Amino acid sequence: MKSIFTVKKPIAVLATVLFLATLAGCSGASTETSSSTAAPQPSELEGQDLAGTTIRVTLANHVWTESIKELIPQFEEETGATVEISQLAEDQLSDQYNVKLNAGTDEIDVLMYRPLQENKLFASNGYLADITDLATSDTDWDWADFQPGPAALTSYEGAVVGVPIITERTVLYYRKDLLEAVGLEVPTTLQELDAAAAAIHAANPDVSGYVGRTGKSAAVTQFNAFLHSYGGTWIAEDGTSAIGSDEARAAYAYYGNLIRNHTNATINPEMSWPEAFAIFQQGQAAFLADADSLYKNMTDPEKSTVSDSVGFAPFPAGPAGSKPYNVAAWALSINQDTTNLAGAWAFVKWATSKEISLELAKLGVSGARTSVWANPEATADYPAELVTAIQLNGANGVGLDRPLVFEVARAREIVGEPIVIAISGGDLDAAIDDANQTFDDFLLTDTK
Repeated sequence: MKSIFTVKKPIAVLATVLFLATLAGCSGASTETSSSTAAPQPSELEGQDLAGTTIRVTLANHVWTESIKELIPQFEEETGATVEISQLAEDQLSDQYNVKLNAGTDEIDVLMYRPLQENKLFASNGYLADITDLATSDTDWDWADFQPGPAALTSYEGAVVGVPIITERTVLYYRKDLLEAVGLEVPTTLQELDAAAAAIHAANPDVSGYVGRTGKSAAVTQFNAFLHSYGGTWIAEDGTSAIGSDEARAAYAYYGNLIRNHTNATINPEMSWPEAFAIFQQGQAAFLADADSLYKNMTDPEKSTVSDSVGFAPFPAGPAGSKPYNVAAWALSINQDTTNLAGAWAFVKWATSKEISLELAKLGVSGARTSVWANPEATADYPAELVTAIQLNGANGVGLDRPLVFEVARAREIVGEPIVIAISGGDLDAAIDDANQTFDDFLLTDTK
Protein backbone atom coordinates (compact mmCIF):
# COMPACT_ATOMS: atom_id res chain seq x y z
CA MET A 1 0.00 0.00 0.00
CA LYS A 2 1.02 3.58 -0.45
CA SER A 3 3.43 4.99 2.09
CA ILE A 4 4.14 8.66 2.57
CA PHE A 5 5.84 8.36 5.96
CA THR A 6 8.45 5.65 5.92
CA VAL A 7 11.37 6.41 8.27
CA LYS A 8 10.92 4.66 11.60
CA LYS A 9 12.72 5.41 14.85
CA PRO A 10 11.91 4.37 18.42
CA ILE A 11 9.63 6.82 20.21
CA ALA A 12 12.16 7.08 23.03
CA VAL A 13 14.62 8.85 20.74
CA LEU A 14 12.16 10.95 18.72
CA ALA A 15 13.60 14.14 20.21
CA THR A 16 16.65 13.54 18.03
CA VAL A 17 15.03 12.07 14.94
CA LEU A 18 15.54 13.95 11.67
CA PHE A 19 12.17 15.50 10.77
CA LEU A 20 11.17 14.97 7.15
CA ALA A 21 9.77 18.47 6.78
CA THR A 22 9.86 21.71 8.76
CA LEU A 23 6.68 23.07 10.32
CA ALA A 24 6.76 25.96 7.90
CA GLY A 25 6.86 23.61 4.93
CA CYS A 26 3.74 21.55 5.66
CA SER A 27 2.41 21.63 2.13
CA GLY A 28 1.00 18.11 1.94
CA ALA A 29 3.58 16.98 -0.59
CA SER A 30 4.38 13.27 -0.56
CA THR A 31 7.67 12.09 0.87
CA GLU A 32 7.24 8.58 -0.51
CA THR A 33 10.56 6.85 -0.88
CA SER A 34 10.28 3.13 -0.27
CA SER A 35 6.92 1.80 -1.37
CA SER A 36 6.87 0.09 -4.75
CA THR A 37 3.23 -1.00 -4.61
CA ALA A 38 0.50 1.40 -5.66
CA ALA A 39 -2.20 2.02 -3.10
CA PRO A 40 -5.45 0.16 -3.78
CA GLN A 41 -8.21 2.39 -5.08
CA PRO A 42 -11.21 2.98 -2.77
CA SER A 43 -13.47 1.11 -5.20
CA GLU A 44 -11.23 -1.95 -5.00
CA LEU A 45 -11.45 -2.05 -1.21
CA GLU A 46 -15.20 -1.57 -1.15
CA GLY A 47 -15.66 -4.62 -3.32
CA GLN A 48 -13.61 -7.04 -1.20
CA ASP A 49 -15.35 -9.85 0.66
CA LEU A 50 -14.40 -9.77 4.37
CA ALA A 51 -16.15 -13.02 5.32
CA GLY A 52 -13.81 -15.24 7.33
CA THR A 53 -11.18 -12.54 7.84
CA THR A 54 -9.90 -11.32 11.20
CA ILE A 55 -9.47 -7.61 11.93
CA ARG A 56 -7.07 -6.98 14.81
CA VAL A 57 -7.93 -3.82 16.71
CA THR A 58 -5.91 -2.35 19.59
CA LEU A 59 -7.94 -0.06 21.89
CA ALA A 60 -7.42 1.89 25.10
CA ASN A 61 -9.35 1.42 28.31
CA HIS A 62 -11.99 4.09 27.72
CA VAL A 63 -15.74 4.65 27.73
CA TRP A 64 -15.68 4.71 23.91
CA THR A 65 -14.11 1.24 23.88
CA GLU A 66 -16.69 -0.21 26.25
CA SER A 67 -19.50 1.32 24.21
CA ILE A 68 -18.22 0.19 20.79
CA LYS A 69 -17.64 -3.36 22.06
CA GLU A 70 -21.38 -3.68 22.62
CA LEU A 71 -22.02 -2.78 18.97
CA ILE A 72 -19.25 -4.79 17.26
CA PRO A 73 -21.43 -7.93 16.86
CA GLN A 74 -23.50 -5.86 14.40
CA PHE A 75 -20.40 -5.22 12.31
CA GLU A 76 -19.36 -8.87 12.42
CA GLU A 77 -22.82 -9.98 11.33
CA GLU A 78 -22.90 -7.48 8.47
CA THR A 79 -19.43 -8.29 7.14
CA GLY A 80 -18.75 -11.88 8.17
CA ALA A 81 -15.44 -10.71 9.64
CA THR A 82 -14.20 -11.34 13.18
CA VAL A 83 -12.93 -8.40 15.24
CA GLU A 84 -10.13 -9.37 17.60
CA ILE A 85 -9.65 -6.72 20.30
CA SER A 86 -6.57 -6.02 22.40
CA GLN A 87 -7.54 -3.61 25.18
CA LEU A 88 -4.83 -1.91 27.24
CA ALA A 89 -4.27 0.91 29.73
CA GLU A 90 -2.78 4.09 28.26
CA ASP A 91 0.78 3.46 29.43
CA GLN A 92 0.67 -0.15 28.23
CA LEU A 93 -0.73 1.04 24.91
CA SER A 94 2.19 3.43 24.40
CA ASP A 95 4.70 0.73 25.30
CA GLN A 96 3.16 -1.69 22.82
CA TYR A 97 3.09 0.86 20.02
CA ASN A 98 6.69 1.80 20.71
CA VAL A 99 7.82 -1.80 20.28
CA LYS A 100 5.46 -3.27 17.71
CA LEU A 101 4.81 -0.39 15.35
CA ASN A 102 8.46 0.56 15.16
CA ALA A 103 9.29 -3.04 14.29
CA GLY A 104 6.86 -2.90 11.37
CA THR A 105 4.39 -5.38 12.82
CA ASP A 106 1.40 -6.53 10.83
CA GLU A 107 -0.24 -7.86 14.01
CA ILE A 108 -2.20 -4.61 14.43
CA ASP A 109 -4.68 -3.49 11.78
CA VAL A 110 -6.47 -0.64 13.57
CA LEU A 111 -5.10 1.37 16.47
CA MET A 112 -6.66 3.83 18.91
CA TYR A 113 -4.29 6.68 19.72
CA ARG A 114 -4.12 10.19 21.24
CA PRO A 115 -3.73 12.80 18.48
CA LEU A 116 -2.68 15.60 20.86
CA GLN A 117 0.19 13.52 22.16
CA GLU A 118 0.99 11.15 19.33
CA ASN A 119 -0.26 12.27 15.90
CA LYS A 120 2.92 14.13 15.00
CA LEU A 121 5.18 11.43 16.45
CA PHE A 122 3.36 8.50 14.86
CA ALA A 123 2.78 10.08 11.46
CA SER A 124 6.32 11.36 11.04
CA ASN A 125 7.61 8.02 12.27
CA GLY A 126 5.79 6.01 9.62
CA TYR A 127 3.22 4.26 11.80
CA LEU A 128 -0.02 5.68 10.36
CA ALA A 129 -1.40 4.87 6.92
CA ASP A 130 -2.40 7.68 4.59
CA ILE A 131 -6.18 7.25 4.30
CA THR A 132 -6.85 10.51 2.43
CA ASP A 133 -8.31 8.89 -0.70
CA LEU A 134 -10.45 6.51 1.34
CA ALA A 135 -11.75 9.25 3.64
CA THR A 136 -12.51 11.84 0.98
CA SER A 137 -13.97 9.63 -1.74
CA ASP A 138 -16.88 8.21 0.26
CA THR A 139 -19.61 10.86 0.16
CA ASP A 140 -22.01 8.81 2.29
CA TRP A 141 -19.49 8.35 5.08
CA ASP A 142 -18.68 12.07 4.63
CA TRP A 143 -15.26 13.20 5.89
CA ALA A 144 -16.47 16.82 5.57
CA ASP A 145 -18.96 16.13 8.37
CA PHE A 146 -16.13 15.97 10.93
CA GLN A 147 -15.54 19.25 12.74
CA PRO A 148 -12.50 21.16 11.42
CA GLY A 149 -10.54 21.25 14.70
CA PRO A 150 -10.47 17.50 15.39
CA ALA A 151 -10.09 16.71 11.68
CA ALA A 152 -7.02 18.93 11.44
CA LEU A 153 -5.55 17.22 14.48
CA THR A 154 -5.75 13.81 12.80
CA SER A 155 -4.09 15.06 9.64
CA TYR A 156 -0.39 15.43 8.93
CA GLU A 157 1.30 17.39 6.16
CA GLY A 158 -1.93 17.52 4.18
CA ALA A 159 -2.75 13.82 4.55
CA VAL A 160 -5.58 12.28 6.59
CA VAL A 161 -3.97 9.76 8.94
CA GLY A 162 -6.69 9.23 11.54
CA VAL A 163 -10.38 9.69 12.31
CA PRO A 164 -11.49 11.45 15.53
CA ILE A 165 -13.66 9.44 17.91
CA ILE A 166 -13.59 11.44 21.19
CA THR A 167 -13.68 15.23 21.35
CA GLU A 168 -13.95 18.04 23.86
CA ARG A 169 -14.12 21.82 23.78
CA THR A 170 -13.67 24.73 26.19
CA VAL A 171 -16.99 25.83 27.69
CA LEU A 172 -17.74 28.63 30.15
CA TYR A 173 -19.40 27.35 33.33
CA TYR A 174 -21.22 30.06 35.27
CA ARG A 175 -23.58 30.64 38.19
CA LYS A 176 -26.97 31.83 36.94
CA ASP A 177 -28.10 33.02 40.37
CA LEU A 178 -25.01 35.14 41.01
CA LEU A 179 -25.20 36.80 37.59
CA GLU A 180 -28.88 37.58 38.05
CA ALA A 181 -28.26 39.06 41.50
CA VAL A 182 -25.84 41.66 40.11
CA GLY A 183 -28.05 42.36 37.10
CA LEU A 184 -25.65 41.19 34.41
CA GLU A 185 -26.05 39.11 31.27
CA VAL A 186 -23.90 36.10 30.42
CA PRO A 187 -20.51 37.42 29.25
CA THR A 188 -19.89 37.20 25.52
CA THR A 189 -16.44 38.83 25.58
CA LEU A 190 -13.41 38.43 27.80
CA GLN A 191 -13.80 42.08 28.83
CA GLU A 192 -17.34 41.35 29.99
CA LEU A 193 -16.15 38.21 31.79
CA ASP A 194 -13.61 40.20 33.80
CA ALA A 195 -16.23 42.85 34.66
CA ALA A 196 -18.77 40.23 35.73
CA ALA A 197 -16.21 38.37 37.84
CA ALA A 198 -15.31 41.65 39.58
CA ALA A 199 -18.94 42.60 40.21
CA ILE A 200 -19.90 39.22 41.64
CA HIS A 201 -16.87 39.07 43.91
CA ALA A 202 -17.53 42.62 45.15
CA ALA A 203 -21.11 41.65 46.04
CA ASN A 204 -20.04 38.27 47.49
CA PRO A 205 -16.57 38.58 49.09
CA ASP A 206 -16.49 34.88 49.94
CA VAL A 207 -17.01 33.94 46.28
CA SER A 208 -14.17 34.06 43.75
CA GLY A 209 -15.17 35.77 40.56
CA TYR A 210 -13.27 33.23 38.50
CA VAL A 211 -11.51 29.96 39.28
CA GLY A 212 -9.28 28.07 36.86
CA ARG A 213 -6.37 25.71 36.57
CA THR A 214 -3.17 27.13 38.04
CA GLY A 215 -0.69 24.25 37.77
CA LYS A 216 2.17 24.94 35.39
CA SER A 217 1.43 22.04 33.07
CA ALA A 218 -2.25 21.53 33.83
CA ALA A 219 -3.22 25.12 33.04
CA VAL A 220 -1.76 25.06 29.53
CA THR A 221 -4.73 23.34 27.91
CA GLN A 222 -7.30 25.78 29.31
CA PHE A 223 -5.08 28.83 28.85
CA ASN A 224 -4.93 27.84 25.18
CA ALA A 225 -8.41 29.33 24.64
CA PHE A 226 -7.35 32.68 26.10
CA LEU A 227 -4.11 32.67 24.10
CA HIS A 228 -5.80 32.11 20.74
CA SER A 229 -8.68 34.45 21.53
CA TYR A 230 -6.09 37.18 22.05
CA GLY A 231 -4.61 36.38 18.64
CA GLY A 232 -1.61 34.48 19.98
CA THR A 233 -0.32 30.98 19.41
CA TRP A 234 2.40 28.68 20.75
CA ILE A 235 4.60 28.27 17.68
CA ALA A 236 5.11 30.79 14.90
CA GLU A 237 4.86 29.81 11.23
CA ASP A 238 8.64 29.75 10.96
CA GLY A 239 8.83 27.14 13.74
CA THR A 240 10.07 29.50 16.47
CA SER A 241 8.47 30.32 19.80
CA ALA A 242 5.50 32.69 19.62
CA ILE A 243 4.89 33.07 23.35
CA GLY A 244 6.89 36.29 23.47
CA SER A 245 4.50 38.08 21.10
CA ASP A 246 2.42 41.04 22.24
CA GLU A 247 -0.72 38.95 21.86
CA ALA A 248 0.62 36.12 24.01
CA ARG A 249 1.84 38.56 26.68
CA ALA A 250 -1.60 40.14 26.85
CA ALA A 251 -3.23 36.71 27.20
CA TYR A 252 -0.88 35.64 30.01
CA ALA A 253 -1.57 38.90 31.84
CA TYR A 254 -5.34 38.62 31.39
CA TYR A 255 -5.48 35.04 32.67
CA GLY A 256 -3.37 35.82 35.72
CA ASN A 257 -5.37 38.93 36.58
CA LEU A 258 -8.70 37.16 36.11
CA ILE A 259 -7.81 34.57 38.73
CA ARG A 260 -5.82 36.77 41.14
CA ASN A 261 -7.82 40.00 41.17
CA HIS A 262 -11.25 38.69 42.05
CA THR A 263 -10.77 36.51 45.11
CA ASN A 264 -10.02 36.77 48.82
CA ALA A 265 -8.94 33.12 48.95
CA THR A 266 -5.38 31.87 48.97
CA ILE A 267 -4.70 30.58 45.47
CA ASN A 268 -3.44 27.03 45.21
CA PRO A 269 -0.57 27.20 42.68
CA GLU A 270 -0.94 23.56 41.63
CA MET A 271 -4.61 23.22 40.74
CA SER A 272 -5.72 21.02 37.89
CA TRP A 273 -9.33 20.47 36.93
CA PRO A 274 -10.45 18.41 39.98
CA GLU A 275 -9.36 21.13 42.44
CA ALA A 276 -10.81 23.97 40.35
CA PHE A 277 -14.08 22.11 39.83
CA ALA A 278 -14.35 21.38 43.55
CA ILE A 279 -14.25 25.11 44.33
CA PHE A 280 -17.03 25.78 41.83
CA GLN A 281 -19.05 22.76 43.00
CA GLN A 282 -18.91 24.05 46.58
CA GLY A 283 -20.40 27.39 45.56
CA GLN A 284 -17.19 29.34 45.98
CA ALA A 285 -16.74 30.61 42.41
CA ALA A 286 -18.85 32.36 39.77
CA PHE A 287 -17.06 31.36 36.55
CA LEU A 288 -14.80 28.62 35.26
CA ALA A 289 -13.72 27.80 31.68
CA ASP A 290 -12.84 24.15 31.19
CA ALA A 291 -13.64 21.02 29.20
CA ASP A 292 -17.29 20.43 28.30
CA SER A 293 -16.75 16.68 28.67
CA LEU A 294 -16.63 17.22 32.45
CA TYR A 295 -20.03 18.89 32.70
CA LYS A 296 -21.72 16.16 34.72
CA ASN A 297 -19.45 17.06 37.61
CA MET A 298 -21.40 20.32 37.79
CA THR A 299 -24.93 19.00 37.19
CA ASP A 300 -24.83 15.96 39.48
CA PRO A 301 -26.39 17.00 42.81
CA GLU A 302 -24.34 14.34 44.60
CA LYS A 303 -21.17 16.11 43.48
CA SER A 304 -22.24 19.74 43.15
CA THR A 305 -24.02 22.00 45.64
CA VAL A 306 -24.83 24.40 42.77
CA SER A 307 -26.24 21.86 40.32
CA ASP A 308 -29.54 23.76 40.07
CA SER A 309 -27.92 27.08 39.20
CA VAL A 310 -25.03 26.15 36.90
CA GLY A 311 -25.16 27.50 33.36
CA PHE A 312 -23.12 26.89 30.21
CA ALA A 313 -21.99 29.40 27.60
CA PRO A 314 -19.71 29.58 24.56
CA PHE A 315 -16.18 30.74 25.29
CA PRO A 316 -16.15 34.59 25.36
CA ALA A 317 -14.53 36.46 22.50
CA GLY A 318 -11.19 38.19 22.90
CA PRO A 319 -9.56 40.70 20.54
CA ALA A 320 -9.22 37.92 17.91
CA GLY A 321 -12.69 36.47 18.49
CA SER A 322 -13.81 33.36 20.36
CA LYS A 323 -11.13 30.70 19.89
CA PRO A 324 -11.72 27.84 22.31
CA TYR A 325 -10.02 24.55 21.63
CA ASN A 326 -11.97 21.84 19.87
CA VAL A 327 -9.79 18.77 19.95
CA ALA A 328 -9.76 15.06 19.33
CA ALA A 329 -8.73 13.37 22.54
CA TRP A 330 -8.72 9.95 20.84
CA ALA A 331 -8.79 8.74 17.25
CA LEU A 332 -8.63 5.59 15.14
CA SER A 333 -5.93 4.99 12.57
CA ILE A 334 -4.78 2.17 10.33
CA ASN A 335 -1.36 0.63 10.82
CA GLN A 336 0.88 1.48 7.88
CA ASP A 337 2.03 -2.16 7.78
CA THR A 338 -1.34 -3.88 7.94
CA THR A 339 -1.88 -6.74 5.52
CA ASN A 340 -5.66 -6.32 5.82
CA LEU A 341 -6.28 -2.79 4.59
CA ALA A 342 -9.78 -3.59 3.36
CA GLY A 343 -10.83 -4.98 6.74
CA ALA A 344 -9.11 -2.21 8.68
CA TRP A 345 -10.81 0.53 6.66
CA ALA A 346 -14.17 -1.25 6.85
CA PHE A 347 -13.92 -1.27 10.65
CA VAL A 348 -12.81 2.36 10.92
CA LYS A 349 -15.49 3.47 8.48
CA TRP A 350 -18.19 1.58 10.40
CA ALA A 351 -17.05 2.65 13.88
CA THR A 352 -16.97 6.32 12.87
CA SER A 353 -20.06 6.30 10.65
CA LYS A 354 -22.94 8.70 11.20
CA GLU A 355 -25.13 5.87 12.45
CA ILE A 356 -22.68 4.48 15.01
CA SER A 357 -21.58 7.96 16.07
CA LEU A 358 -25.21 8.76 16.81
CA GLU A 359 -25.64 5.59 18.87
CA LEU A 360 -22.50 6.40 20.87
CA ALA A 361 -23.63 10.00 21.38
CA LYS A 362 -26.83 8.73 22.95
CA LEU A 363 -24.61 6.92 25.47
CA GLY A 364 -22.79 10.16 26.30
CA VAL A 365 -19.73 9.64 24.10
CA SER A 366 -18.76 13.01 22.62
CA GLY A 367 -17.79 12.59 18.97
CA ALA A 368 -16.66 14.92 16.18
CA ARG A 369 -19.48 14.77 13.65
CA THR A 370 -21.31 18.05 13.02
CA SER A 371 -24.47 16.22 11.93
CA VAL A 372 -24.64 14.26 15.18
CA TRP A 373 -24.31 17.37 17.35
CA ALA A 374 -27.17 18.88 15.32
CA ASN A 375 -29.38 15.82 15.90
CA PRO A 376 -31.82 16.21 18.82
CA GLU A 377 -31.64 12.45 19.43
CA ALA A 378 -27.95 12.72 20.24
CA THR A 379 -28.30 15.63 22.65
CA ALA A 380 -31.60 14.83 24.33
CA ASP A 381 -29.95 14.24 27.71
CA TYR A 382 -27.70 17.31 27.54
CA PRO A 383 -28.65 20.68 29.06
CA ALA A 384 -29.97 22.84 26.20
CA GLU A 385 -27.52 25.65 26.99
CA LEU A 386 -24.63 23.22 26.83
CA VAL A 387 -25.68 21.91 23.42
CA THR A 388 -25.71 25.45 22.03
CA ALA A 389 -22.31 26.16 23.57
CA ILE A 390 -20.85 22.93 22.17
CA GLN A 391 -22.13 23.69 18.69
CA LEU A 392 -20.71 27.22 18.69
CA ASN A 393 -17.43 26.22 20.33
CA GLY A 394 -17.14 23.37 17.85
CA ALA A 395 -17.54 25.74 14.92
CA ASN A 396 -15.11 28.34 16.33
CA GLY A 397 -12.63 25.98 17.93
CA VAL A 398 -8.97 25.52 17.05
CA GLY A 399 -7.56 22.02 16.72
CA LEU A 400 -5.03 22.12 19.53
CA ASP A 401 -4.90 22.78 23.26
CA ARG A 402 -1.10 22.60 23.73
CA PRO A 403 2.03 22.92 21.58
CA LEU A 404 2.00 20.14 18.99
CA VAL A 405 5.54 18.85 19.33
CA PHE A 406 7.29 15.54 19.90
CA GLU A 407 8.09 16.08 23.58
CA VAL A 408 4.71 17.46 24.69
CA ALA A 409 5.22 17.14 28.45
CA ARG A 410 8.42 19.21 28.41
CA ALA A 411 6.82 21.86 26.19
CA ARG A 412 3.90 22.24 28.59
CA GLU A 413 6.26 22.81 31.49
CA ILE A 414 8.06 25.57 29.58
CA VAL A 415 5.08 27.51 28.26
CA GLY A 416 3.17 27.02 31.50
CA GLU A 417 5.74 28.80 33.66
CA PRO A 418 4.51 32.32 32.77
CA ILE A 419 0.98 31.26 33.73
CA VAL A 420 2.15 30.58 37.28
CA ILE A 421 3.99 33.91 37.44
CA ALA A 422 0.99 35.79 36.04
CA ILE A 423 -1.31 34.33 38.68
CA SER A 424 1.12 35.05 41.51
CA GLY A 425 1.63 38.65 40.36
CA GLY A 426 5.37 38.28 39.74
CA ASP A 427 7.51 39.84 37.03
CA LEU A 428 5.56 38.54 34.07
CA ASP A 429 7.58 40.14 31.28
CA ALA A 430 10.79 38.64 32.65
CA ALA A 431 9.13 35.24 33.01
CA ILE A 432 7.86 35.38 29.44
CA ASP A 433 11.27 36.44 28.13
CA ASP A 434 12.91 33.48 29.88
CA ALA A 435 10.25 31.01 28.77
CA ASN A 436 10.31 32.33 25.21
CA GLN A 437 14.07 31.75 24.93
CA THR A 438 13.83 28.33 26.58
CA PHE A 439 10.97 27.32 24.28
CA ASP A 440 12.91 28.56 21.24
CA ASP A 441 15.89 26.41 22.24
CA PHE A 442 13.56 23.46 22.87
CA LEU A 443 11.98 23.76 19.42
CA LEU A 444 15.39 23.61 17.77
CA THR A 445 16.07 20.21 19.33
CA ASP A 446 12.50 18.93 19.16
CA THR A 447 12.30 19.24 15.38
CA LYS A 448 15.60 17.55 14.57
